[in-house]
Amino acid sequence: MGTLYVGLDVHRVGISVSIAEEGRDGPVRFLGEIPNTPTDIAKLAKRLAREGELEFCYEAGPCGYGVYRQLTQLGHGCMVVAPSLIPRKPGERVKTDRRDAQKLAILHRSGDLTRVWVPDPVHEAMRDLVRARLAAMMALMRARQQLLSFLLRHGRTYEKGKPWTQRHRVWLAEQVFEQPVHQIVFQDYVEAIFTAQDRRDQLIARIKSLVPSWSMGPVVEALRGLRGMEMLSAVTFVAGIGDLGRFETPSQLMAYLGLVPSEYSSGERTRRGGITKTGNSEARRMLVEAAWSYRYPPRVAGEKVEVLVRLPKPVRDIAWKAQVRLCERYKKLSHSGKKPTVVVTAIARELAGFVWAIGQQVKPAAP
Repeated sequence: MGTLYVGLDVHRVGISVSIAEEGRDGPVRFLGEIPNTPTDIAKLAKRLAREGELEFCYEAGPCGYGVYRQLTQLGHGCMVVAPSLIPRKPGERVKTDRRDAQKLAILHRSGDLTRVWVPDPVHEAMRDLVRARLAAMMALMRARQQLLSFLLRHGRTYEKGKPWTQRHRVWLAEQVFEQPVHQIVFQDYVEAIFTAQDRRDQLIARIKSLVPSWSMGPVVEALRGLRGMEMLSAVTFVAGIGDLGRFETPSQLMAYLGLVPSEYSSGERTRRGGITKTGNSEARRMLVEAAWSYRYPPRVAGEKVEVLVRLPKPVRDIAWKAQVRLCERYKKLSHSGKKPTVVVTAIARELAGFVWAIGQQVKPAAP
């Protein structure tokens, strides 16, 4: 019995199944569609296991990693594929579930698929908690914008400073409208902001309380030694990226984060564009936000000292080396006339290299 390469086109209700037999010209069969339930997946694996060794694959998507975990626990090979890296012919204009399943099986057999990193259930839970915090932040921003737009329509603008300070809250409390309905709408917008703030604060408190017991907690604590990387930004970055030890070189991490320039070169012509922006967008945004702090001269702030004293000396040395190099780099690029956004992106790319170096020094704890 040889190896069977099974392509799964996974959807919420059903899964289309195709098989490519071993060999360059091995036959490809479409088995049909099965319900997307653990029982039916187990029956499929048991039936196919009689024909040979099984190697499954399916695209990463909204259905998560449940199919992967079930198949690996049953002792079969399984690969979760990066959808954006699946080879596609320019002339393909027909897309069906059957074709997708057959294509996955054939490409899996030829080794042309790119595997994505699958987090363990605890890491996935922490990632979902971080995403909930980001969703709460977006809800708070929308609620604030709706209130400011309502006030602007009625000719009321705050001109004594920045909004959402203590003085701004006092100013909001003093607002009175002639129409009772307008007062009801105003109070509803204000209450929506309070509710969104409470949700955000509760999620932040839960994240901070869970980090010490998380297996990636030591990596989060080590990344906090870098300038611009605080607790929430470090947790967001690690939750999105996972174990930094799986990247063999810093350039692999930079490319994974989408911080390398795109390129289209042919013959004697070389053309480079903006960064590729592939990979996890939130992790990339954390590095870009941290990069803005390097526009100031290198120094260790008081609150950062409390973090650094708990870190090993190799990590402290990397953090200080990052400050010295990146602050000088920011100054040099700014004086050359480049746009601030371009400078910050370049600093974020180099910062990813220092993040990788810390990831080689500090390993995750045992789950």
